[in-house]
Amino acid sequence: MSDAALEAFWADAKVRANLNRLRVYTGPNASEALCPPAWAFGDSADMADELLALVLDGRKTATASALADYDEEELPSVGSLSIINDGADVPRVLVQTTDVRTMPFAEVSAEHARLEGEGDLSLDHWRQAHRDFFTEFGHEVTDEFEVVLEQFKVIWKP
Repeated sequence: MSDAALEAFWADAKVRANLNRLRVYTGPNASEALCPPAWAFGDSADMADELLALVLDGRKTATASALADYDEEELPSVGSLSIINDGADVPRVLVQTTDVRTMPFAEVSAEHARLEGEGDLSLDHWRQAHRDFFTEFGHEVTDEFEVVLEQFKVIWKP
């Protein structure tokens, strides 16, 4: 992704998402000052496009990641913004985190699986797909394996 494309997306998104309703009175606020992180779902362009399509349709409002993958990076926090890119690394949608939890793999609920919007929306499908994905990245996925569950809402899409 080019910096210019990201900056252009952010310039448009922060105005159209109305992140600062009082800008005329107060000037810029923290939520619009810095461009949020931009990233894509999954490990391939095809997966990024497939999962992004679910977000754009409104079917995907949650995601999961391995806690171990965060190393020294901070976990997402409620209220934080992210730009989700497509498989070609083009910014496509601005989202805001609405909930973040960490828990053992075995404790992920059927409701979270449904919110991820993938497959048949079942917990069984979620467990198999995520077990395969995390294992592919070298994790030993046990019932105690810690995952980060994030819920989000679309703030703006062009």
